[in-house]
Amino acid sequence: MKKLPIGISDFRELREGNFFFADKSLLIKDIINDDSKIILLPRPRRFGKTLNLSMLKYFFEKNDSKHETRQFFSELSIEKEHLFQLHFARYPVIYLTLKNIKYSNFTNDLEPIELLIANEFERHDYLLKSDALTQVQKKRFEDIIHLNAKRPVLEASLFDLSHYLYTYHKKRAIVLIDEYDTPIQSAFIEGYYKETIRFFRIFLGSVLKDNPNIYKGVLSGILRVARESIFSDMNNIGVYSILREEYSPFFGFTENDIKLLISDYEITKSLEEIKKWYDGYTFGKQLIYNPWSILNFISSKDQKFRPYWANTSSNILIQELFAGSRSSLKGELYDLLKDTPVHKQIEENISFETIKTNDTALYSFLLFCGYLKAEDCFTIERQDHYRLKIPNIEVKMIFENMIVQWLNESYQDNDKLRKMLQALVNGNVMVFEELLNDFVLTTMSYFNTGGKNDVEKVYQAFILGLLVNLSADYDVTSEKESGFGRYDISVVPKDKKQKAIIMELKKINSSETKDKAISNALLQINEKKYDTAIIAQGVNQIDKIAVVFDGKKVWCKKE
Repeated sequence: MKKLPIGISDFRELREGNFFFADKSLLIKDIINDDSKIILLPRPRRFGKTLNLSMLKYFFEKNDSKHETRQFFSELSIEKEHLFQLHFARYPVIYLTLKNIKYSNFTNDLEPIELLIANEFERHDYLLKSDALTQVQKKRFEDIIHLNAKRPVLEASLFDLSHYLYTYHKKRAIVLIDEYDTPIQSAFIEGYYKETIRFFRIFLGSVLKDNPNIYKGVLSGILRVARESIFSDMNNIGVYSILREEYSPFFGFTENDIKLLISDYEITKSLEEIKKWYDGYTFGKQLIYNPWSILNFISSKDQKFRPYWANTSSNILIQELFAGSRSSLKGELYDLLKDTPVHKQIEENISFETIKTNDTALYSFLLFCGYLKAEDCFTIERQDHYRLKIPNIEVKMIFENMIVQWLNESYQDNDKLRKMLQALVNGNVMVFEELLNDFVLTTMSYFNTGGKNDVEKVYQAFILGLLVNLSADYDVTSEKESGFGRYDISVVPKDKKQKAIIMELKKINSSETKDKAISNALLQINEKKYDTAIIAQGVNQIDKIAVVFDGKKVWCKKE
C-alpha cells in the first residue's frame, strides 16, 4: 500500500517517495496538442494545480540526469504516447509558484517575488558562463540574482530570461506560472490591489504576450482576472475554467480515482457517504471529488468525516462579501443551505472591483473558488445562466459556520445569550421572547429585514444561528419532513427524557393581528403533525412554540 501524499505538491518527491498518484499525466499530451500558445487553467484551491505544473516542469525540462527523470514517468499513461519521445526533456523551462505571496502591503509582496525571480535566474546561472549573453545582459542577470535589480528590470525579467534561454539552447522555452492570482487576491483583501495589478500586468504580459522565445506558457490559478487587463490584450490565450470540457479530468479525483483509492486502502466507510461529504463538483461534465479532503479522510486514524478543505483557508473574503450584502442575498444563501438551487448569470472573467456590488461577479467568484457547483446551463438574452448549488456537506458547513460567526460577532453579550437559551429549554417563553427581542433590535439590522420575500428566511437563519449554541445537548434542525409537512425549526434533546421544541415562524401580514398569526402558527404545528418524527425518536415531551414577527418586533407563545 502506497503512502498518501498529504501536503506534497512536488512531482519528483511524490514519485521518488512511492506515494499514491492519481495518473494525470495525459495533461501533458493535451497541453502539447492545444492550439493556444498560452493556457490558463483556473481551478479551486487544493485541487492539484501545483502538483500538475510541477509534473509539467519535470517532463519538459532539459537536464543532465535525463535517465533519472524519465523514471518519474514510468508506467504512467503519457509514457505510452508517441509524443513522449518527441517532447520529453527537450525544452528550457521557467517555473515560478506564487502560492505563498500573501502579505499586508505591496512592498512586502514585492520582496518575496523578487527572491523567487532571483532563485529562478540562479537555477539557470550556467548562462553566465556562456557566450550567449552580452556583458550588459550578464550584469543585469547578476543584479537580479543579488537582489539589486530595479523595478523595470524585475518587470521585464521573465521576458529577458526566455530570450537568454532561447539564445543559448536554440529552443523556445516553456513558461510555467503556478497560482498566478494568489498575490492579486491577497492585495484585494489587504487594500493594495491597484499597485499589484500594475506590476503583474507588465511582469506577466512581457513574457506571455507575443513572445517569440517561448513554445508554451501554462498558468494555474483560481480565477481569470481579465478586466484588469492582465490578459485582456492577449490574442493567443486559451482559458479553460471549470465550465469547459477541456482538461476536466486532470484536477481533483474522478470516480475512477476514488474507486482505486477505496480498493487500495480498504476504506470501511461507504462510497455514498464519501460522496455526500466530498463529491459534488462538476468540471465540464466530469464528476469530481475534492482530493485534499479525500486524502486527509483516508489518512486520519478514526476516518471521521470532517471539513478538511474548509480548514485550509480563513474564508475571510467570502465572509466579508456576504456580511456586507443585501438581505435578499442572505435569503439566497439560506435557499442554498436547504439544497434549493439559485439561478444566476456566470461570467468567466472576474472583476474584483465589482465583486461586492455585482451579483454576477460574486456568484462567479463563489463558483470558481469551489463554494458552489453549476448545473444546467441556459441562455437568457444571450448570457449564460446556471443552476447553482452547494456541492457537498463540507462546503455547506462553511456557510453554516459563517452565519453563526455573523451572530456571535454582532452580539457580544454571551451571558444574555445563555439566559435566553436556558429560558427556551426550560419552557419560560416570556423570558425567551423578551431576550429574543433584545437580540433582534441589536442585530437584525445586520441582516436588513426590509425586504418582502426573504424576511421569513432571514429570521429563520438568524434564530437557527442562535440555537446552534445548544448543539452540545440538542440537535437543532430546520425544514425537516415530519407528519404532513416540514417544520421551521426543531430542537431535539440528545437525552430523550428532556423536552423537545418545535417552532413555527410567521410574518404578520397586513390582514391579520399578531394574535391571529400566533393562533395560525400553533394550529399549523398540530394540523400537520410536526411532532410525528420527534415522537418516533422516543421523545414524549414537546413544547410547541409560535414565533411571529413584524419588522424588528417578535412575539412568542407556547401552546
